[in-house]
Amino acid sequence: MTTEASERARALHEDALVWDMVWPWEPWCGNDLDKLPRFKAAGHDVVSITVAGDNHNISEAVQRVAQVRRLIRDMAPDVRLCGTLDEIAAAKGDGVLAALLHFEGTRCFERNLDMIAAFYDLGVKHTLLAFNNANSVGGGCMEASDGGLTAFGRKLVAEMRRVGMLLDLSHTGHRTAREAMDVWEGPCVFSHSNAAAVFAHPRNLADDEIRACAATGGLVGVSGSSMYHGDPEARAESLFAHLDHMVQLVGPEHVGIGIDAVFDGEAISDWMRGRPEEWPDARRLNWPGVRFVIPEELPRLTDCMLGAGYPEPAIRQILGQNYMRICREVWR
Repeated sequence: MTTEASERARALHEDALVWDMVWPWEPWCGNDLDKLPRFKAAGHDVVSITVAGDNHNISEAVQRVAQVRRLIRDMAPDVRLCGTLDEIAAAKGDGVLAALLHFEGTRCFERNLDMIAAFYDLGVKHTLLAFNNANSVGGGCMEASDGGLTAFGRKLVAEMRRVGMLLDLSHTGHRTAREAMDVWEGPCVFSHSNAAAVFAHPRNLADDEIRACAATGGLVGVSGSSMYHGDPEARAESLFAHLDHMVQLVGPEHVGIGIDAVFDGEAISDWMRGRPEEWPDARRLNWPGVRFVIPEELPRLTDCMLGAGYPEPAIRQILGQNYMRICREVWR
């Protein structure tokens, strides 16, 4: 099977707005910021960087945000921290990679709702509610049971909506996610989640969850992690199987990209083996570990869409225009 994209796919991928909503900043697993130019060279225009999450308190999160902001500033003119859609458009026009910031979990706020606006002003534009395990907001998708959105969680979601911080429900418990969508009253996203109908996994979404997200006006971004593909090789073709299922279910206007690339799969696989309460896959005997679609392979996904007969406007929506539409409505 070829891994090379066609010239038509590469040209479309280069011309379109390509917006990848999830890339974790973790130097210990190969994801140091000096990898960002690879995204631009591969055709990406926007990358949202995970700077902190449920492993971090307020102080740790502030320090990590400050460090990433400095590191991005030092990477000029190749990378530019952006906080508005106009800034993203300008970066695209200048041939510069636009960087956004986000959290994977709400422990960073420590039950202090004032921190949502404070972090938003520092550039944190979206956040997951919970990361696999339960927290004070609600359930995680790897828990045996999910009690749903807590009373504090309802206040937090409402404050996020007021501030303009986009609601992201990947890694969140399924009941908690449904209840959060009811409270949110606007488009929300699952930034990196795949389809349970294609491959059954606790992190993947049932068809009714995908429909519920689409009903808000939001989208599901497909993840490049092999754990959620059903394909240990994490090929673009298996990623397309999940994307195509969602497109057939809710239309191209409700699908996006959240590849979540990790460049040192062995390092993160070993980390997961040490945290089986978060990563039940790692409990399996002879678990092979995890692999990821990397930026250079993403044009193959565009090729798969072209090969399936997707019209170019639909491909452009999926690659980035859908995020532009949603953020235009949510961001303040």
